[in-house]
Amino acid sequence: MFDPGTKILIVDDMMTMRKLVAKSCKELGFSDLTEATDGANAWEKVASANPPYGLIISDWNMPNSTGLDLLKRVRSDSRFGKTPFVLVTAEAEQHQIVEAARAGVSNYVIKPFTTESLKEKLEQVHKKIVSG
Repeated sequence: MFDPGTKILIVDDMMTMRKLVAKSCKELGFSDLTEATDGANAWEKVASANPPYGLIISDWNMPNSTGLDLLKRVRSDSRFGKTPFVLVTAEAEQHQIVEAARAGVSNYVIKPFTTESLKEKLEQVHKKIVSG
């Protein structure tokens, strides 16, 4: 599993969802959490973070800049291209999952989710990183 000191960016336009994701992360032992209100706001935080984020958990559907837009931007920047990126979405349609996979998503979580299901997804992401 990710180190409890991992710096995490939580992105969602709905404050309630940001708080739910943050609560789950805290239950999993994480404490270095930052929130962003949409992909554009998140990109500003990613670009200026020092040290960089070790994990991004982002909603898919947001105004201004979607989670998929943010994912593509992160993946296209050599400084952040390898950052683990998890999309949270109510959309479980095959074409969207394929689109996210093509864009380089590390994993995705379907809403509604539990702390346990988020933990499973994060463990899968961490295994991929460790195994190369």
